Amino acid sequence: MKAIMNLTNLKTISDLEAFLQGNQNIAYSLPDNKAARYQQIEKILVQFRYLSCSKKDKGIITQFLIKLTAYSRQQLVRLIAQYRRTGHIVYRPAKNGFRKKYTPQDISALAVMDGLHNTPCGHTIKKLMERSYCLYKDKNYERLMNISVAHIYNLRASASYQRQRIYLEKTKPRKVNIGERRKPQTNGEPGYIRIDTVHQGDFDKQKGVYHINATDEITQFEVVLSVEKISENFLIPLLEKLLNYFPFEVKGFHSDNGSEYINKNVARLLEKLRIEFTKSRSRHSNDNALAESKNASVVRKMYGYIHIQQKHAPIINEFNLHYVYPYINFHRPCFYPIIVTDKKGKARKKYRYKDMMTPYEKFKSLPSVKNI
Repeated sequence: MKAIMNLTNLKTISDLEAFLQGNQNIAYSLPDNKAARYQQIEKILVQFRYLSCSKKDKGIITQFLIKLTAYSRQQLVRLIAQYRRTGHIVYRPAKNGFRKKYTPQDISALAVMDGLHNTPCGHTIKKLMERSYCLYKDKNYERLMNISVAHIYNLRASASYQRQRIYLEKTKPRKVNIGERRKPQTNGEPGYIRIDTVHQGDFDKQKGVYHINATDEITQFEVVLSVEKISENFLIPLLEKLLNYFPFEVKGFHSDNGSEYINKNVARLLEKLRIEFTKSRSRHSNDNALAESKNASVVRKMYGYIHIQQKHAPIINEFNLHYVYPYINFHRPCFYPIIVTDKKGKARKKYRYKDMMTPYEKFKSLPSVKNI
């Protein structure tokens, strides 16, 4: 924006209208000086006899000036109003602007003090600057010693302060008060399920089907159902259906921290059914290990990793209920651990071949289950 605009090809309102529609090729620029720029706007208003134009033509001239100057409509309306009153557009720079009480040197001194003391609260930093001047005669803090606590934060937010010192704060985890963050206590009773989601891959930016895998901790009784999407419209009806396929009362529901389960809709469903809702703890990767191991040994072996389109979820569900469900619960044996205490008094789990049985056989072997 250094040269003056060339108006030789713009002589009529029709030329301006063609320019606004993009049909006229005009090379133009505006002066950097604001006074010269205002004179250029006045010259255009005079050239096209703005005051005697129709309302439509005035609108075209205004639109042309907005595009030319990149000024807002409000500012141009004020300039045109000045032209209408006086016949001229004059730039009048402010003589008495707002004076800054605190100089760039003061802001630098504040940044230095913040750096030395790791950005304490406003009251503390004010006292430190006051002590620096009163006790140690540091003239850099002569003005800052009387600063208000609130204005300290204003200076910290200024661009000059930010260029000198950037304070980075560790990302704080968002606390979600849904579900209790702990490992479930089963007391050797069935009904405490672990649940996880298995995604059947993407292909060409299209999501695949989702498998919902739920496993009881004690009996390893397992239910796998498939759903098109994990939004509440699909997931909530599927969870209600899934819970009914366990041959015992479901007392606990444990998941990882995925948002498909940690939300108000799932919490409302579980509360209605009086089911305890727990979620995995941070840095405790084994909290949901049973469900994740079943993802690998059952779901991935059954369906692999290849993409399956979401529209096939109903067909997969029929296969799950008619074939997968009876196979993994009534015919497929599982290892069950026994707790052995070693010489040092440490409890260890052992998985013995002779203790292998199907989930249904394990369920029948529990002392609390009779006549099943």
